[in-house]
Amino acid sequence: MSPDRRVVVHPTKDALADSVARGFVSELQSVMRENGRAHVVLTGGSLGSGVLQAVRGLTDRDRVDWQSVDFWWGDERWLPRGDGERNETQARAALLDYLPCDGSNIHPFPSSDDGLSLDDAASAYSDKLRMSSTDGSGLPRFDITFLGMGPDGHIASLFPGQPGILNVDSSVIAVRNSPKPPSARLSLTLPTIKSSIRVWLVLAGADKAAALGLTLAGASMSEVPAAGVKGRQETIFSIDAAAAAEVPENLTSAEIFWTAEDN
Repeated sequence: MSPDRRVVVHPTKDALADSVARGFVSELQSVMRENGRAHVVLTGGSLGSGVLQAVRGLTDRDRVDWQSVDFWWGDERWLPRGDGERNETQARAALLDYLPCDGSNIHPFPSSDDGLSLDDAASAYSDKLRMSSTDGSGLPRFDITFLGMGPDGHIASLFPGQPGILNVDSSVIAVRNSPKPPSARLSLTLPTIKSSIRVWLVLAGADKAAALGLTLAGASMSEVPAAGVKGRQETIFSIDAAAAAEVPENLTSAEIFWTAEDN
């Protein structure tokens, strides 16, 4: 694993969420001092929401000009707007609805009740990404992309053994036959995710340990999609102790693994 990829281990899931939240707010301030604006890709799941809720509780969050932070999503379930299982709904409840911004900087995926087909919804989000590009790449400058990881090693809605993980021609894809319900989803592709300057994978639990080990060992991305993830400048796996427990000892080099106290 290259020097710009590292693993930071936290003692508990709560400590993990709190540390990532603090790092996020600090990094945002740094990015915005340099660029004046930031683009962030959010993830779903209980831990993704937990990080956002931890941000909500920080006094330092008031130092961020949230109107100048554009929020995107890595994937979304094809469900009606406001459904509790949508990543957008969870992110709004955890943080976004509490931020001092007018909502024009929040860019959710289309929903199943927007009057679009799944394929048209993928195209629409791709168009939205392209309109926010300033360098001709067809994508915004993603400063931080958050990702979770499933026990099978999936990221966003890119699953092992499915064609989506190998798609290099699109920025956004329609996902059908997802092994996790609901079967229909929308997802950024791996090249879109890898365009991010920083990719932060946040995961907890012993059920993630095997997939984490395979990821760090360089498994095939078609079998373990997380193994294909790499930010342009930085890739950080922020994990709890349970997720690290079954990682093979030969992969826990002190040059790669850090404890929260070292961070």
